[in-house]
Amino acid sequence: MPDMYATQALTQFVPLAAKELDENKVTPGVLGFLVFAALAVGVWLLMKSMNRHMGKVDFEEAPDPAAEPAGTDGKAEAAASGTAASGTAKAPGRS
Repeated sequence: MPDMYATQALTQFVPLAAKELDENKVTPGVLGFLVFAALAVGVWLLMKSMNRHMGKVDFEEAPDPAAEPAGTDGKAEAAASGTAASGTAKAPGRS
């Protein structure tokens, strides 16, 4: 007998839903918003985790194999590039 009451209650709401349904207008609804919000929170947490992990990386750039070693005679090239022969950099616009 309780099943009959639930069925009657549901059948009363079916015509209301059919009248409000516009076949030319489709919206994602609450479920679509919840899925989008969950994806947004997931992406935010992943970005936060990635930022934390990238901060832990100790990166040291490898020397350029095409560059001449410091012991060779490259004074003319060093002067042209703005570095002194000892390997220290000059300030731009100053002698």
